[in-house]
Amino acid sequence: MKTCLIVEDVAEVSRALAGRVARVFPGIALAEAATLAEARRWLRARRAELILLDLGLPDGEGIALLTEGLVPAASMVVVTTVHGDDRHLFPALRAGASGYLLKEEPEDVFLDALRGILEGRPPLSASMARRMMAFFRAGEAGPGVELSPREREVLGLIGRGYSVRRAAGALGLAENTVAGYLKTVYQKLGIGNRAEAAVEAARLGLLGEP
Repeated sequence: MKTCLIVEDVAEVSRALAGRVARVFPGIALAEAATLAEARRWLRARRAELILLDLGLPDGEGIALLTEGLVPAASMVVVTTVHGDDRHLFPALRAGASGYLLKEEPEDVFLDALRGILEGRPPLSASMARRMMAFFRAGEAGPGVELSPREREVLGLIGRGYSVRRAAGALGLAENTVAGYLKTVYQKLGIGNRAEAAVEAARLGLLGEP
């Protein structure tokens, strides 16, 4: 991680988030934007590998940044918010957020979630992960799709936080082969990031030990 953009309108919270990011990613360059307009201007001129995104900003919903084509596909966008409800969680994930963390989390929990990024773990507050599980247990996931045995293995490993490289090693396959399987899985399931992959892996019962 070289650069992190923090999109947060409360200065005190923005500074606290910046401090946490700096602890997890020493030497990372930090930038702050207090409004959608500021974030848009920054993203038009620069690139951030990590974006911490508040949802409620003075000039609109933070999720708008995810739908306007300003965020590179390779950037990891982690929603940081006080909203712990389905109405905010699922639209953010569908728009392309890679994680969802509640600001109220204890500092050590928040830091651990950020550290998980280095290991390929989706940064999700535990309560948000439980909401996802409840959503799918309620039968709201829509019709199922057919995954091949190998695709299920790949999804299970990615869902447990494996990187493509680590999954390839575990399966005895080339990285490109695993990346190809993962791309197919994403297309079949209509998902686009690791957070959604973890949810689908849980829904399909693939998170047990290999």
